[in-house]
Amino acid sequence: MSEILENKKALIAMSGGVDSSVSAVLTQKAGYECSGATMKLYDNSLVENTRGKTCCSLDDVEDARAVARKLNMPFYVFNFTEEFNKEVIQRFVDAYETGATPNPCIDCNRYMKFQKFYQRSRELRYDKIVTGHYARIEQDANGRFLLKKAKNTGKDQSYVLYSMTQEQLSHTLFPLGEFESKEQVRELAQEFGFLNAHKPDSQDICFVPDGKYIDFIKQYTGKNYPEGDFVDINGEVIGTHKGIIGYTVGQRKGLGVAFGRPVYVVSKNANTNCVVLGDEKDLYSSSCTANNINLIACDNIYDEINVTAQIRYNQTAQPAKVVQTDKDKLLITFDEPQRGVASGQAVVLYDGDTVIGGGTLL
Repeated sequence: MSEILENKKALIAMSGGVDSSVSAVLTQKAGYECSGATMKLYDNSLVENTRGKTCCSLDDVEDARAVARKLNMPFYVFNFTEEFNKEVIQRFVDAYETGATPNPCIDCNRYMKFQKFYQRSRELRYDKIVTGHYARIEQDANGRFLLKKAKNTGKDQSYVLYSMTQEQLSHTLFPLGEFESKEQVRELAQEFGFLNAHKPDSQDICFVPDGKYIDFIKQYTGKNYPEGDFVDINGEVIGTHKGIIGYTVGQRKGLGVAFGRPVYVVSKNANTNCVVLGDEKDLYSSSCTANNINLIACDNIYDEINVTAQIRYNQTAQPAKVVQTDKDKLLITFDEPQRGVASGQAVVLYDGDTVIGGGTLL
């Protein structure tokens, strides 16, 4: 065991999963004086009987507590339910109601882990926060902090971290960024005797663990969403939809209409309560714009540069050009048209394995 680094204290964000547990012990072995903490984010009645499908349930809290106890770390539970409701759940609902496609995991990282959790760590005088994300942080020759892809590209989570600031990056550790496989992480957990060594990764949106987001939104808002028109790309009415929140860009199945050929949701217009349907070719876009931008590797992009751009979590970043057209707006032009560019999703820009920055698609 390394000697405790003088005045170096780390607060580990522990979800109860294997990744944050291994991150905790690695930070401890690196010489930091560590404490563990789990965020209580929502009413746990939402996740009954969903163990292994989501994170931050009561079972997960107990798993995290058990690991902290084994490592002889102090352990805390922070109640952030009010903030999570405002910054994640309400944004999720608002996006669907306005015809956008939300990404609650990005909002959770932006507003909860690297805002509320980070602020709490500073109030408690911790030098670093530590998470189980698969990503890397480096400093360049000028002292600027860079966010980079994980060595394990199949698990890389840099896409959901693009909103991090220089201050946050300077006080964050990602111990798993250098690991090349998840198997290595599980083997370490087994070696350390963690009971969660083979615990499945969480899969679903934590507050919608059964995947039935339409039911969740109706229950959350108490609203019934009215039927409206399906229209073609020329604006001609071709059918009736069952409520605009029930459709996502790129959707083909479950439309409830038949045209003798495959048709897809191309876009949605909340103002007119219309869902636009078209052929697969209508899903492709040569360019897109983004606002609510955050740049990490540079201050501005006023000269057009070559990048790779990722518009969905599981998508491979695609060659593109980007220029900053305003203080808070980016224009991205793809080398080849991209399928399913959806308002509300994030676009993240890369130079090799370095995150340049990103924003929210308009």
